[in-house]
This record gives sequence, structure tokens and C-alpha cells, in this order.
Amino acid sequence: MRAWFERFTGMAMAALAATIVLLLAYLRGRSEGRSAEREQRDTQINRQADRARQEARDVQDHTARMDDAAIADELKRDWVRGAGPRGR
Repeated sequence: MRAWFERFTGMAMAALAATIVLLLAYLRGRSEGRSAEREQRDTQINRQADRARQEARDVQDHTARMDDAAIADELKRDWVRGAGPRGR
């Protein structure tokens, strides 16, 4: 009876150790996945911000080369309802 109890205790300890190892592996993978997701999101946000800054620079350069009348005409064409080729 005692040998059976010792064998059962040994198997229970092995099962507990295996469960702990699996739990630790799961938690580590989850943590790494979360940090990878955060890194990807930060990279995407930085790319979007770079594109927005570039677009703003392009617009500023474009308007800097135009005179006031041309800017007013472009704004009127793009922002006034019903004006322009799209017929808003």
C-alpha cells in the first residue's frame, strides 16, 4: 500500500510540474504576443504620422508656390457647395 501511495505521489508531482511548465509557457507566449502587438501598433501609428507630416509638408510647399488669388480659387473650387467638376 505504501509503495502504491509513493508511486501516486510521484506521478502527482510530475503532473503538477508539467502543469506548471505549461502554464508558464502559456503566460510567456501571451506576454510576448502582447508586446509584439504593441510594437506593431506603434509602428503603424508612426507610419501614419509620417505620412500625415509628409502630406502637410506637401500642401505647405504647394501653397507656398501659389499666389493668393490661386489659393482663393482652389479653396472656392474645392470647398464651395455645388462648385467644381464634382458638382457637390
